[in-house]
Amino acid sequence: MGHGGNVVQELTTDHREVEEIFGRIEALPPGSGERKDLAEKAVIELVRHSVAEEAYLYPAVREHLTGGDALADKELEDHAKAEQIMKDLEGCAADDPRFDMLVTQLMHEIRSHVADEEQNLFPQLEAACPADALMELGDKVRRAKKTAPTRPHPAAPDKPPANKLLAPGAGLVDRMRDALTGRGKES
Repeated sequence: MGHGGNVVQELTTDHREVEEIFGRIEALPPGSGERKDLAEKAVIELVRHSVAEEAYLYPAVREHLTGGDALADKELEDHAKAEQIMKDLEGCAADDPRFDMLVTQLMHEIRSHVADEEQNLFPQLEAACPADALMELGDKVRRAKKTAPTRPHPAAPDKPPANKLLAPGAGLVDRMRDALTGRGKES
């Protein structure tokens, strides 16, 4: 979390880190408790990443890109689908029959979303935004990830200003719950 560079570099690095976690999940046998631990780690990273995108990336897309409202709305729809899958995963143990199905759905949803962002959205944003604006967005995204929630909250607002106001409080509560339960810690 917090890699440096402009917003595209920051978010692309996040994408690679989550893909690495997905690869580790896929290498483990079904029912393995480590799969659940890795899935929780992926969820933590995905929620932080999504909250930061919703707070800063998508408003910039709306402002700087032709057709930006439609692009941002599509990305928010992708986030909503993934967030519901993550919420459903929360209640599943590794040996729950739904666990593998949900993890597979989540990986498919995220991989599709990442490909779309990296092949379409990011190049358009880099072409439309000055380099200093992209760097400033990178800084804002890094700061947002530090206070963002770590658990899915499908009913939470996903557009400014409400998301920017509520995310830090939810993030604090989530991090306290994680500390008490050991969620997200390497085994």
